[in-house]
Amino acid sequence: MSKYKVIGIIGAMDEEVNNLKELITDVQVSTVASMDFYQGKLSGNDVVVVRSGIGKVNAAICAQILIDKFDVSVIINTGIAGSLNADINIGDIVLSKDALEHDMDATSFGYDLAVIPRMQESVFKGDEYLIDLTKKVCEENIKDINVFVGRVVTGDQFISDKNKKNWLVENFKGDCTEMEGAAIAHTAYLNNVPFLIIRAISDKADDSAQMDYPTFEAMAIQNSVKILTSMVEKINN
Repeated sequence: MSKYKVIGIIGAMDEEVNNLKELITDVQVSTVASMDFYQGKLSGNDVVVVRSGIGKVNAAICAQILIDKFDVSVIINTGIAGSLNADINIGDIVLSKDALEHDMDATSFGYDLAVIPRMQESVFKGDEYLIDLTKKVCEENIKDINVFVGRVVTGDQFISDKNKKNWLVENFKGDCTEMEGAAIAHTAYLNNVPFLIIRAISDKADDSAQMDYPTFEAMAIQNSVKILTSMVEKINN
């Protein structure tokens, strides 16, 4: 019996999920909350692939719909991110050891930065089985790309300022930054659903970000598709 009966895959942008949608067979499309959910078969497994839209609210709503309406057993968030770690370069892959919301600030009430008031957890851990599986898949399919297991820091901001980048590193020891992952992780945690964020690095999250991003976006997405198709194929083996 399959451990993961239905696999939910979320990308924030069309570019991040269009190639995956083309690989799905027996497709049924449902529109919920202005999002199109593509339900069908990928690499022999039942999947639902969806573009959430950009930002934490869109991502959290999307994840909850996957859980409530499509009864997913696991959520994988694919996409691109800015590097916060000098060792992690453009084109490299980051798998979420954990994720947090860097723009959560209740310090006026005595909480540390990124701590969500009245919640037991504010740092959400990626699923260890999914991390190990994806590392193996990366080693097999994109041998020339470095893969890191690290911290994803999420906020409703595109980071393209060196000072902000340094602030994220100093306060959270983040490895990459983006705009959806921790919101999906937060939702998965509350529902007791395993998750993994897979991010390909498209820029260095500093003053060069505007230049790097469009150049490397296509390469990053191509690698993500290779990883996901192989990962889905092996996830229940």
